[in-house]
Amino acid sequence: MATGGWDWGGDESPLRFDDPVEWDAAYERGEDSPGSAAIGLAFNCSLAEASPRIVRAMQLPDIGQRGFAFTAAGTAARLNGELTPELYAALRAEGHGRRSMAENAIDDTLDHVPFRQLPPWFKWQMVRMTVQNKLEYWWMLATDAVGDARRALRGRRS
Repeated sequence: MATGGWDWGGDESPLRFDDPVEWDAAYERGEDSPGSAAIGLAFNCSLAEASPRIVRAMQLPDIGQRGFAFTAAGTAARLNGELTPELYAALRAEGHGRRSMAENAIDDTLDHVPFRQLPPWFKWQMVRMTVQNKLEYWWMLATDAVGDARRALRGRRS
């Protein structure tokens, strides 16, 4: 179904998509790839134009298209160094965890948005992850030291 200037069923790359009005119309028609087109909006439109569409794409029933919407949010954070309050809220609602679709988008946000500009929940995530990473690093150092000591003791006994 091709209406407007975009061939939704064709081979055109969704990363080139740049028309928020056409995205809205396609979303209403139930086209197959609004989530992947949201990545194009993140690349080619202002954050204010792309944000509400990315948030809507995060609610799509198709899990793959929802995943693309979260990729679009991470892309927006990388390109703009900030997100809108609606995108922050949508990412927070999804949460950060190993099974969360938002994990990479939240990581991108924490990597590319200055700490002082992050909302409180994101600041807490940054602190939590920093402490967790440091503890894991120390644990690995301790584990390596114990392993080295065991190997050294076994070497002396032989």
